[in-house]
Amino acid sequence: MYDENATHQKAIGYILWIFGFTGSHRFYYGKPLSGTVYFLTLGLLGIGWIIDLFLIPAMDRDANMRFARGPYDYTVAWVLLTFLGLFGFHRMYLGKWITGIIYLFTGGIFGLGYLYDFWTLNEQVSQLNN
Repeated sequence: MYDENATHQKAIGYILWIFGFTGSHRFYYGKPLSGTVYFLTLGLLGIGWIIDLFLIPAMDRDANMRFARGPYDYTVAWVLLTFLGLFGFHRMYLGKWITGIIYLFTGGIFGLGYLYDFWTLNEQVSQLNN
């Protein structure tokens, strides 16, 4: 069910959980350190991934309290980053046109900026929403 007052959507969290061994749901909920650990260990060898099935509601509540609501949608930004991030479309969506165009011509500054944005996208959106 879509909650228009929430910054993050639980349904998206569960969809990303399906790929949770990559840490994608943890990045989405603003937990980049554990997202990276999950990525490197395949979801803590699958054990953490299964446990997260039950932790997603708490991560969702935490993210909704932690990050600012506003004109920029977190889910749209995350979808753009995930699928078109190397081309900078998420940055263009956030109004960061210069860096978006730089990403477009450099493959997300050769992939490093793309990884940086996985770590910081929630904060970037929250800052713009304030």
